[in-house]
Amino acid sequence: MKKYLEKVYKEDKQDFYKEIEENLKNEEKQFIITANPEILTTAERNKEYEKILLDKNTTIIPDGIGIIKGAKMFGINLPERITGVDLTLKLIELCNKYNKSIYLFGATKEVMNKMEKLIQEKYTGVNLVGTQDGYIEDKQAVMEDIKLKNPDVILVALGVPKQEKLIYDNLQDFKKGIFVGVGGSFDVISGSKKRAPKIFIKLNLEWLYRIAFSPSRWKRFYEGNIKYIFKLKKELREEKRKERK
Repeated sequence: MKKYLEKVYKEDKQDFYKEIEENLKNEEKQFIITANPEILTTAERNKEYEKILLDKNTTIIPDGIGIIKGAKMFGINLPERITGVDLTLKLIELCNKYNKSIYLFGATKEVMNKMEKLIQEKYTGVNLVGTQDGYIEDKQAVMEDIKLKNPDVILVALGVPKQEKLIYDNLQDFKKGIFVGVGGSFDVISGSKKRAPKIFIKLNLEWLYRIAFSPSRWKRFYEGNIKYIFKLKKELREEKRKERK
């Protein structure tokens, strides 16, 4: 786990927002992964996904509080979370500010319709060049459409690890664009799902709110978070044992 945690962005949220703003204005290419424990445990099991995370051109930001705490165990200071929902909103706001283009891919058709309506009504400076729900069978065909439209921001909500793999496999064909796998961010931003109350967010307990109101997430929580803790502790013990030798 340490090799992933060492690669996570180490400045605060405002510094990161300045970076993406400059990249957007200058038409630079950037691939961002919003990391939580589930993403790191997926990389441990999946070598292809591990390659994506460790690629020098991939930017990893600390979405989950587990990333912050895990990094601290190894003496790595990460000042604060940068959540996928907040990043998605920030990118939409920046596109609105600079009249940039954006493509939304993923989630359900209902959520996509709500996102389209929200952007058209609230973010009139955004050039929304395309939307496509995630239930289309030929997802590569959607990526080909995105290449033709050449947007400034590409947000993909297909879940981990599908969204990152699809982006990574096509990234070399783009000369510009900020790419993010945004998970369930469209659901929250569109109002289709409620985000945790502010007190939960402030206390870094969004995960608790989500599983409390969606018991089906318990298995996913165990696979992604409990196993993550065990792996961290095991790796830390091994590291300390090597230091004593």
